[in-house]
Amino acid sequence: MSTPTDFLLWVRGPGFDIALVIFIIGVIIRLLEVLVLGRKPDQAEPRGGELGPGLRTVVTRTLPETGSFKRAPFTVIGGYIWHIGFFISLFLFVPHIELINATLGLIWPGIPSNLVDAVAAVTIVTLIAMLFSRLSHPVKRYLSGPEDYVTWLVTFLPMLTGYLAYHRMIDPYPLVLGLHILSVELLMVVFPFTKLMHAFTFIIARWYNGAMAGRRGVQS
Repeated sequence: MSTPTDFLLWVRGPGFDIALVIFIIGVIIRLLEVLVLGRKPDQAEPRGGELGPGLRTVVTRTLPETGSFKRAPFTVIGGYIWHIGFFISLFLFVPHIELINATLGLIWPGIPSNLVDAVAAVTIVTLIAMLFSRLSHPVKRYLSGPEDYVTWLVTFLPMLTGYLAYHRMIDPYPLVLGLHILSVELLMVVFPFTKLMHAFTFIIARWYNGAMAGRRGVQS
């Protein structure tokens, strides 16, 4: 990789293949762990159903809880902003959709690039503000461990490098594009083995909590 173009070709080829394999295997292993753990048989007579309460909890736990919003409005609002912004930047940017189509054969409509650009800028600022909040708040800082900062970093870097690449703010262009792709591959490698895995498991966890509460006749 003696030139930026060589670097770009490597991250788009072998680098991406390696990251994709680690990502897929890691996600499968983590999901199997959840399924294999299962749950102990509940011999008590059920006092209610599981399906309805489970689905209700998936919805209610996705909406902001009133007490949490009053205690930490910035954390709640910022969390929604960057999650939604990251989703839009990743899945609704046309070049990303074309890559997913070439890799998985899946395609869907995108939105205008200038809109994605604006969302990405807001997301970057929000992520920086949330890191500052974590570092400056004594309780948040105490509760934060190395994994929290690693997950922030691997989430932030694709947004930052993508913004730099879109605006061609670093020369030569193959270098910044290669750095963007490499940062996404780093996210893919880290994803299954950190808290980021909740993107796949949060629905399962919320449904299970609601279903068990419904079986006992209580509301989750």
